[in-house]
Amino acid sequence: MRTLRAFTGSADDLADVVYASASALTAAPAGAAALSRAVVRVASAALRGCWERGWQPADVVRLVRAQLPPAEARFTVDVIAAEARRYAPETLGARWTAQLRELEARVWWETDDGFLAGFAARERLSRFETVACALGALRMIGSLPRIGAVGPLPGTGHLQTRTAVEPRMLGRIRALLAKAESTQFPEEAEALSAKAQELMARHALDEAALAAAHSAGSAGWGDGDGPEACRIGVEGPYESAKALLLDAVAAANHCQAVWSGEYGFSTVVGFEADLELVELMYTSLLVQATAAMRRAADEHHARGRSRRTRDFRESFLISYAARIGERLAAAVRDVTAQEPRSEVLPVLAARDVAVGETAQQLFPETTSHRLRGRDADGWTQGAEAADSAVLRD
Repeated sequence: MRTLRAFTGSADDLADVVYASASALTAAPAGAAALSRAVVRVASAALRGCWERGWQPADVVRLVRAQLPPAEARFTVDVIAAEARRYAPETLGARWTAQLRELEARVWWETDDGFLAGFAARERLSRFETVACALGALRMIGSLPRIGAVGPLPGTGHLQTRTAVEPRMLGRIRALLAKAESTQFPEEAEALSAKAQELMARHALDEAALAAAHSAGSAGWGDGDGPEACRIGVEGPYESAKALLLDAVAAANHCQAVWSGEYGFSTVVGFEADLELVELMYTSLLVQATAAMRRAADEHHARGRSRRTRDFRESFLISYAARIGERLAAAVRDVTAQEPRSEVLPVLAARDVAVGETAQQLFPETTSHRLRGRDADGWTQGAEAADSAVLRD
């Protein structure tokens, strides 16, 4: 598993505009309105700077939620909604639009003059508490360093109107994973997830065949259809084990993942359809692994070993991720071995090379991590949870 080395950067001074004038402006009603407008304006400028330094809305909110109180996080979502007003919806891009929707970022206030007053009433804060909340969030937003960009800036993208994966295939995969998440039987969950991975592998082969036919022997994709990147949140507890699970899913599906532990996400590089499926599979396996881990931890606790529960859980997830990676890779090999179209495999190989080159360009300096479980019982049960069913129906 590769990890992005930490960047360093100096804090923006944008938030100081608010700090310098807060006491004077809040002394009169007119001043409060002016301060409210200034906060929205300063926040928009700070956020635009974040976007230009490679950040996206979900990244910023994830970090604020991890390091600041809940009110600061809600303030950040609100000013992200205010900044998003600058752009026509069709120029935000599909991932950007999805992030705003998931964050529930919307402008609920009538005018910027009344934003701070409305925010204070909603959060039940005094005027000065509200200014302090805004200042805390703005200082953090302004201090975020430059990171690698993974998509177009807002205002320069385009809204994708269709999924990268054929809808019927995507529906079948989602249905299998939904059943895997809902079943109480680990063996059934494993089999359903394995079947979903087989469908994903077949979809990759079909995509490669189409690319081969389209390119007639060239690199395997058309202009503007090369590897892309997306970020997937990887949050604690046990974030290193979760990043390992995502790395395993990405590797099985012609993608590469780089974990930025200090920022709470991994960047996954691959072709758009593969990225969509990797996120879907990882999210489902994480749900399943967490449920299996909790069941096993309850049994571990019942045997009187509660003092080592954290080591048990972490070891369980590390072992689970390692074994799942082996099983996903085996499922892909089985499907690929049955592929009769000779033109497909060179295209897949060319795509793998392109993904590797793109990842190297985005992250020229990475380090490798080797994770070891510290609880033998957790390690054993994690492997058993990942290995409890045959791969084929």
